[in-house]
Amino acid sequence: MTYQQLGTCGLKVSELCLGTMTFGHGTDEGEANEMVSRALDAGINFFDTANSYADAQSEVFLGKALKNRRREAVVATKFYNPMGRGPNDSGMSRYHIMNAIEDSLTRLGMDHVDVYYIHHVDQQTPIEEMLRALDDLVRQGKVRYIACSNYEAWRLMEALWISRANGLSRFVCYQPQYSLVVRDIERDLIPACRHAGLGIVTWSPLAGGFLSGKYRPGERTRPGARSEAGWAYPRDYFAGNADETLRTLLEVAARLNRTPAQTAIRWVLEQEAVTSVIIGARTLEHLENNLGSTGWTLPAEAAAELSEVSAPRIAYPESMEWPRDATRLSAIRSNGAGA
Repeated sequence: MTYQQLGTCGLKVSELCLGTMTFGHGTDEGEANEMVSRALDAGINFFDTANSYADAQSEVFLGKALKNRRREAVVATKFYNPMGRGPNDSGMSRYHIMNAIEDSLTRLGMDHVDVYYIHHVDQQTPIEEMLRALDDLVRQGKVRYIACSNYEAWRLMEALWISRANGLSRFVCYQPQYSLVVRDIERDLIPACRHAGLGIVTWSPLAGGFLSGKYRPGERTRPGARSEAGWAYPRDYFAGNADETLRTLLEVAARLNRTPAQTAIRWVLEQEAVTSVIIGARTLEHLENNLGSTGWTLPAEAAAELSEVSAPRIAYPESMEWPRDATRLSAIRSNGAGA
């Protein structure tokens, strides 16, 4: 297992992060315990959950599984989604944040979480209110680092500017959706994170199972899969070339004698800006398959083939500006400068 620094902070996390959204939703407590133990033994030290996963059971299962091995784990959880019927039971207000962290710590059976994410965008609460509340939690020792997920690039940069201007704790990482069929973050978010020194912890590297090997080009649901139950929502955001990408993935994986899941996760792991990849698993068997994405490198030809077939369309303004450096250098050389 490889470990990387989380952004510019001193914390080091494993390149694979075990996501626990299935704990309590398809994965019972016994299998959750086995999966956490197996992950730790394999070198994974990073675990991701949220207060809203499986009606809060995910945090409960993860806390119990880590009870005797807490010091081996970097635990991340999230807040935002409704946790009750009251008008203040969701969002990123100071009121909700202070309640949410206490509830999460109780469910986890811990006195602190290592990374605390804002799960979604709250357009009704000032960002500064959220950041000051999170800064208080860091100062109180209930949270070690703060982070965000699903923010637009401009909103992310505004939050970082507010933190800097006011001497508040700043986000150390960003959690986006990223896979061979969802590469939108490459346009603005990856450059923004790299510029600001944030780590990138990606989710859904298998696109809700679409890239796991269970599906064939043209399929979007499979009997017995979570797509049949209607909670494979990432498919709504697939690129238009998703089927062609899947076809190429299946071919490349067969040539490499790797599973499609291992190959798809490996491609994400090898993207330069990625710090860690969240792997979700419903069973221990699924986890074992995903663990096979570490300890090897995609051959250059295979990596290039996957990158090319899944390449997103260049959008404006990049579509107009992409040759700017070459054009400028060409003009300089044509005038005899730099000779």
